[in-house]
Amino acid sequence: MVKLNSKGQVTIPAELRHRHGFDEGDEVDVVEDGSTLRIVHSTPGQSRGERLVNRMRGRATTTQTTDELMKLLRGE
Repeated sequence: MVKLNSKGQVTIPAELRHRHGFDEGDEVDVVEDGSTLRIVHSTPGQSRGERLVNRMRGRATTTQTTDELMKLLRGE
């Protein structure tokens, strides 16, 4: 467990920093994910929309193929 200090800062435990590749001086984003906050590596040069797409990539739960989804979206 970590505590939030008076400036709103937390210390990420060393084991977690090492395991997830966070190093001193790295820029991170704090992302709201429902009722959860996530600390993620910041990707320089990416817009907010690009970061959102990258976070969502691979999260779909459909069994339909891309072609099937495109036909559905096009009303074919």
